[in-house]
Amino acid sequence: MHLNELPSGYQIFSVKLPPIGSYWFAYGSHIEGGSVLSNGRLRIVVLCCTALAALVLPSTQCHAHAVLLLEEPYGFFGTIIPTGHNAIYFEQICAETPLKLRHCKAGELGAVVTRDPDVGGYDWVAIPLLPYLYSVENPAEVPAVADRKSVWRMRHRYHETHLRTLGEKVAPGNLFKGGWALLVGMAYERRIYAFSFETTAEQDDALIARMNASKNRTHFDFLYNNCSDFARLVLNMYFPRTFHREIFSDAGITTPKAIAHQLVKYARKHPELELSVFEIPQVPGYRRQSRANKSVTESLATTGYVVPIALASPYVAGGLFVDYLVRGKHHVIPRNPKRLSPDSLTAMTIPASSAPALVGIGTQAPAWASVSAEIKETASNNSGATEASLSRE
Repeated sequence: MHLNELPSGYQIFSVKLPPIGSYWFAYGSHIEGGSVLSNGRLRIVVLCCTALAALVLPSTQCHAHAVLLLEEPYGFFGTIIPTGHNAIYFEQICAETPLKLRHCKAGELGAVVTRDPDVGGYDWVAIPLLPYLYSVENPAEVPAVADRKSVWRMRHRYHETHLRTLGEKVAPGNLFKGGWALLVGMAYERRIYAFSFETTAEQDDALIARMNASKNRTHFDFLYNNCSDFARLVLNMYFPRTFHREIFSDAGITTPKAIAHQLVKYARKHPELELSVFEIPQVPGYRRQSRANKSVTESLATTGYVVPIALASPYVAGGLFVDYLVRGKHHVIPRNPKRLSPDSLTAMTIPASSAPALVGIGTQAPAWASVSAEIKETASNNSGATEASLSRE
């Protein structure tokens, strides 16, 4: 019987099961030549539909993933200030343009949102994951070994196709100044560690609304309004009052390693985040291997900076060294994190509890407990990378 044919006095009840559709039920006492659902039977049907919905709806309807990217320092600038860079990748947030966010469509990988200097005066820019890492849109196009000519060809091609909206006057950048080249092909420059954790659709909705409503004008400052300050502000939208500056180990400066350390600490207390850690290797050939991320006191205590400080004031140098031993040695990288290739990046957004069934595609099986246990075992893993040559953080 069609819904419009129901006699008067009968009511219609709807149960909606996305993505299956809507199911409609009529309830009353009788219909000519037959019957409809009684109130008792209606309750049974509703319970069955609710159970069916719980079975058929994937968890991704309610949950998504975000990934804190801890990017190693490289080049001349990275030698002088070996702190590195932070950016955040979102599984369910995509870039409508580099300056506008939206929900991802089926099959899209999501976007990396980052703050970099001298990018058209914008505070943040959103770049799809694969181009951010490799400057291409197809993983099959990522070279096994890169050279300077091929990397710049891929970067320029992506810029001409997708980044012209940033403005004609935005330069690619150089040793002393940032630019659009900091937004694409980061895996040719450095090794990146990915800290994946669960979020909710509601949190993503709030972030999209807030970012799109912002003026998006930069006030970039290397000391107090840098890339890690941006990561700190964004992560505090998801986990309020969790991420902060560290006065002692970083002299009040927000650093990439400190943000990663605070995320690991928070995940230890909140295992529902299912924190997993992955390594995105640096593509060889373009430049030397990037070096390990360091805090401010770690940089001062373990480099040549300590010599003039010790000559000027042995007590200050001693204090820095003690502070480095007590507070500055944040070991956030577990032993032998799973490596991701260009065609296995989706492993970052698979819950850690599901990872044992995915061996062979580069997933990080342990959840936060295993990560923290491995961190305790690895006291020097994030301080032994080889040194690099030119460029920024």
